Amino acid sequence: MPTETARATQTAGVAYAGAAYLLWGVLPLYFLLLLPTGPWEVVAWRVLLSLAFCIVLLTVTRGWAAFVVIFRQPKLLGWTALAGLLIYVNWQAFLIGTLSGNVVETALGYFINPITTVLLGVFVLKESLRRLQWAAVAIAAIAVVVIVVAYGDVPWIALSLTASFGLYGLVKKKIGPAVDAVSGLTLESFWLIPIAVVQLIVVAQTTGITMGGNGWTHALLLAFAGVATAVPLLLFAAGTRRLHLTVIGMIQFITPVMQFLIGVVILHEPMPPERWAGFIIVWIAIAVFIIDLLLAAGRGRRIPQPLPV
Repeated sequence: MPTETARATQTAGVAYAGAAYLLWGVLPLYFLLLLPTGPWEVVAWRVLLSLAFCIVLLTVTRGWAAFVVIFRQPKLLGWTALAGLLIYVNWQAFLIGTLSGNVVETALGYFINPITTVLLGVFVLKESLRRLQWAAVAIAAIAVVVIVVAYGDVPWIALSLTASFGLYGLVKKKIGPAVDAVSGLTLESFWLIPIAVVQLIVVAQTTGITMGGNGWTHALLLAFAGVATAVPLLLFAAGTRRLHLTVIGMIQFITPVMQFLIGVVILHEPMPPERWAGFIIVWIAIAVFIIDLLLAAGRGRRIPQPLPV
């Protein structure tokens, strides 16, 4: 029956998207296992090994024909290059935050991300906002001010994460279905090869390359960085094809919640009252945002697409 088919499709979508966000949620713990490897070396290996993994996937799935078609379109290649630069900024900010004891701040960036997406839709795509969306934006802005003024520190890691992912989402929207998930990640990683190579050279001449120098277990974990990068992205793509955007909007908060708990409960990062105040205000903004999503879904209105984490 069609209803049973739709239900099965939605169940599969929830499974795919949920798995993606769960994996993104535990990534801080995985990257902490890579110490003493620093963030610059980790990102370099992440780029190169993601490319290697994607090449294997293209071969196994026989996706080279579609990849070649994309490679013959200069305009499309330009968009993938821009997407690559944006995801590089995001990866680098995330690794710097994670490996410098700022996992809680990375969580803040992903909490704010959906609201940032809405703002970009307004100022770049000239979309209109509903009243509750404006309220959520205003409350989130107050939260950032509280963190900067009361806590006395600009959350640049969080702001870099949400800005880079927001712009990355816009570029991916511009590309649209013209580039499949595997080909897109392959090209994005490909354009970043020069940056990755330069970073490895600089690391080799300063702190020294850690790959292979800390035992076989560490080497295997570091080599797994490509798979850890690609798999959640592919699961996310599979989930979004099967779910309504409202459902994706609800599920996506799994990641920042998990990262926040990891930072506070497991890593015991400092959470003075001023920082708690900022986060509580952010959560109020998120609650308003979710209420708006549910009301819009109930009215059958179009909902802005949330961005991947």
